[in-house]
Amino acid sequence: MRFTRLILITPFLTLAAYASIFGSVRGIVHDPQHRPVEDALVMLRSKISDWSTTTNTDAAGQFSFNAIAVGEYTVTVVAPGFNQMASDVLVNSGSHPVLHFSLNVATTKESVIVSGAPEAVPTDSATPTTLVSRLDIEHTPGAARTNSLAMITDYVPGAYFTHDQLHIRGGHQTSWLIDGVPVPNTNIASNLGPQFDPKDVDYLEVNRGSYGAEFGDRTYGVFNVVPRTGFERNNQGELVLSAGNFYQTNDALSFGSHTERFAYYASLNANRSNLGIQTPVPQVVHDAENGYGGFGSLILNVDPSNQLRLVTSLRKDYYQIPYDPFPNDIENNLVNGQLTGQYPSLDLRDGDHESDAIANFSWVHTFNSKLLLTVSPFFHYNAADYDSAATDPVVTTEHRGSTYGGGQISFGANLAKNNLQVGLYSFYQQDNELFGATFNPPDQPQCITPSNPLGVCQGVNPPDREHPTGSLEAFFIDDKFKPVPWLTLTAGMRPTHFSGGVSENAISPRFGIALNVPRLNWTFRAFYGHYYQAPPLITASGPLIQFATANNLGFIKLNGERDEEHQFGLTIPYHGWILDADNFRTNVVNFFDHNNIGESNLFFPITIAQAVIRGWELTLRSPRIGHRGQLHLAYSNQIAEGGGAITGGLTDFSLPAGLSPLDHDQRNTLNVGGDVTLPWRAYASTNVYYGSGFSNAFPGQPYPGAYLPQHTTFDLSVGKDFRERFSASLNALNVANRRVELDNSVTFGGFHWNNPREIYVELRYRFHY
Repeated sequence: MRFTRLILITPFLTLAAYASIFGSVRGIVHDPQHRPVEDALVMLRSKISDWSTTTNTDAAGQFSFNAIAVGEYTVTVVAPGFNQMASDVLVNSGSHPVLHFSLNVATTKESVIVSGAPEAVPTDSATPTTLVSRLDIEHTPGAARTNSLAMITDYVPGAYFTHDQLHIRGGHQTSWLIDGVPVPNTNIASNLGPQFDPKDVDYLEVNRGSYGAEFGDRTYGVFNVVPRTGFERNNQGELVLSAGNFYQTNDALSFGSHTERFAYYASLNANRSNLGIQTPVPQVVHDAENGYGGFGSLILNVDPSNQLRLVTSLRKDYYQIPYDPFPNDIENNLVNGQLTGQYPSLDLRDGDHESDAIANFSWVHTFNSKLLLTVSPFFHYNAADYDSAATDPVVTTEHRGSTYGGGQISFGANLAKNNLQVGLYSFYQQDNELFGATFNPPDQPQCITPSNPLGVCQGVNPPDREHPTGSLEAFFIDDKFKPVPWLTLTAGMRPTHFSGGVSENAISPRFGIALNVPRLNWTFRAFYGHYYQAPPLITASGPLIQFATANNLGFIKLNGERDEEHQFGLTIPYHGWILDADNFRTNVVNFFDHNNIGESNLFFPITIAQAVIRGWELTLRSPRIGHRGQLHLAYSNQIAEGGGAITGGLTDFSLPAGLSPLDHDQRNTLNVGGDVTLPWRAYASTNVYYGSGFSNAFPGQPYPGAYLPQHTTFDLSVGKDFRERFSASLNALNVANRRVELDNSVTFGGFHWNNPREIYVELRYRFHY
């Protein structure tokens, strides 16, 4: 019955958000007397590929380009009798920059006039945004590796990686979009592997809160991946090979090309290392990882009004779970033959297999220069299978496979003063879950109670299998109203219905304002809005409930997280420098987190009654200084606290009265980096990371105080191009090999130290076929 429902709703709900994820470029062309120039040729060309499109100005001298993907472009205007003129422009999701070209009368000498500095930031959005390009990823130390998230953590304030999970703005829940189409995933902290290989990314746009209604409900961060398409290549392939310490290698082979109507890109990748996830001690023990995957992108311009896009991705990864090999460490604390430490891992030999598959198709239809319709069905499969060795004290089995099918529809209307987005989003989800736990031996000291003097432990054997299902439907409407050129008002609403273990409804209103100060070009922005994040489908019954009860746990159905956010910000451009500052506060009901069952590695999501996350952020990015060097800075001062009862999931604890720091609370996070072009076609790039320390779960054991030690790492990359086909780079991460315990919260493998020094060489060979 549910599958019939999916088939019926999919044709109507698989029409999606391209109109909102894309932007547009508009402009006016006039002569020295400010009279409109009709029929001037206007070309929009990508700065990092061969993609381009043209149009002509109308009788009012106006032009527009719709459905423009996120990225950096150059707009060139050519008109008989005038000098050619060009200007750079940056397009972000939902932004609609307006350019003004004042053409000069041509002289006998041909010339091209470049207009001012690039418009590097939108002036019509309340959303703080960071844009990272393919060249940034290639030059940032370690960022191009398959398992790396440096393209996010090095550039985005308040983004850091701890207990093997990405956190941003104090939360776990983020959305990944590919070509503007969301990749649905309701699971929390269950996957270690990457969503996409950075080598397949053309641009990564990171939005931090203050979203319009069309951008979904993941409060903390939205990562919009603009993939490589083939427009940057002409029957060209690239082979990437690398080798370094810990027997690491990260290799890829890709192909791409294009015609005026068609473009394709395909890649294969493989990686392995003896240093996989963060280890519980400084020594690297039982920590190998390997993986492989593929990616493909096809674009077909059927005619000027219709474009078809297909994106596919496949990945498989394996991770050994590291352990503490020292019996007398605080974590193990072997006493009289019994492990009594904070999180004993001495005898664990666990592993985690993961797989992921994505297929997104989109039809973009342009009715005219003002109206746009997009249809985007999608499919996503995600699995994580955690298994213990037969010799573990608690032999754990936790397998989960989640299948999603659905899509979006969006209709966009760009009018004189309004930009309206209306659409629907829906998916159906089916999970296949297997839980098992066997104690080895069956009688263990931690299971001794007055009613169980022999300490015979209650396990889950045979394993318990669950098949929960659910669905989500959301409608969104959002309008940007520009009463005057320097003021943009945004209002939207997103009603959502979720049905699964619980049925919930939410209405999420959102309001924003962006005020651009003429002449100064400073942009002040403010936002207030609500979000609803659907819960995971994970559930428990039968033997699993008995196992939880034996470990003094209870199971409460998970409800969705509800967030209220307000934010204020300011963007200051100055001679190509961009300074952005914002202050935000997020009030959360049913904050999503995670907890394990007793001494097992069965992890379940939980919800905490209340959380408050507040802070201020600063980013700074320079232009090319002397045409050689560029700097970037990202700083966050943040407080992430939670409190109250546990309102959902499996748990055996409650937080102290009032608010207390969450396990990933770090007050100060700073990244400063840059790259410089050197002589002889060489370059060097660096990044310095500073963290003030995460919250300390065990004060005085051994670290005093409420927070773990502060830490700093320095990364370096040096590279050189050898003609057009071959390039090489030397990369060193954590050059000084500074080691520190990052956090002592319990997730994969127990506690977590930062990674030791890594050194590797990367070779790139480009060829034609």
